[in-house]
Amino acid sequence: MKGENKMKKLLKIALALLLTVGIVGCGSQSDSSDEKTLTVSATLDPHAKILEQAKPLLKEKYGIDLEVKVLDDYYIFNKALDTGDVDANYFQHRPFFDGDVEKNNYKIAEAGAIHIEPFGFYSKTVKSKDQIKDGAKVIISNSVADHGRILAILADAGLITIKDGVKVLDATVKDIASNPKNLEFTEIKPELLATSFNNGEGDLVAINGNYALQANLNPTKDAVILESANADNPYVNIVACQKGHENDEKIKALVEVLKSDDIKKFIEETYKGSVIPVK
Repeated sequence: MKGENKMKKLLKIALALLLTVGIVGCGSQSDSSDEKTLTVSATLDPHAKILEQAKPLLKEKYGIDLEVKVLDDYYIFNKALDTGDVDANYFQHRPFFDGDVEKNNYKIAEAGAIHIEPFGFYSKTVKSKDQIKDGAKVIISNSVADHGRILAILADAGLITIKDGVKVLDATVKDIASNPKNLEFTEIKPELLATSFNNGEGDLVAINGNYALQANLNPTKDAVILESANADNPYVNIVACQKGHENDEKIKALVEVLKSDDIKKFIEETYKGSVIPVK
């Protein structure tokens, strides 16, 4: 009887050990699989569509399976990244990223600059910056969040300067220090800018990439003044990842593919200037 009890105890211990080994083995297999899977959250257009083009390239060149999660609430993206629900995200420009990180103390970082959705100034009468006349009427968005970006383009073009001590990206029309051509600014709703241009209103109309596309405008061809697409432009759209993971193999591979000639060609042919790969 005692021998039977002892044997039963030994069998129970052996079974427990087998189960433990099985669980550990399953965990290791999952971890190994995760090493070749990259989960990235993005808005549908253009970010998720660009990522879908990157999928076969990542698989072919690096053996990485790309999983794209489409989200539509801007304030979920960075939270999901910070908590590790995704490996990276691709939806935002730097000012939004910086503000969200500062406000919420997220431990996330920029991994690479990919594209810009450019603001441009369009005109029915003015063909170049040199043709802008004294007192020209400039129609801009009435969204204060757009003002710094719009004024930065004019400042880069040498048409205005901003008061000392004011960050250009925070500037409003009231912060213009010099205005040699006496440009007159009129503010309207952003969604009316393309209509204003089509109606021939104003000498210059500032329109962002999305609305320009809706107006059948190609920013790279039709804009009188176009925002720079250099990588140091604050408004470039970036890939973000958890802080400390910028040099992970999967993250570096994603950024490399998104900067590849194949993806640049896709962006240029698909979005016709409303989305521009960074230089």
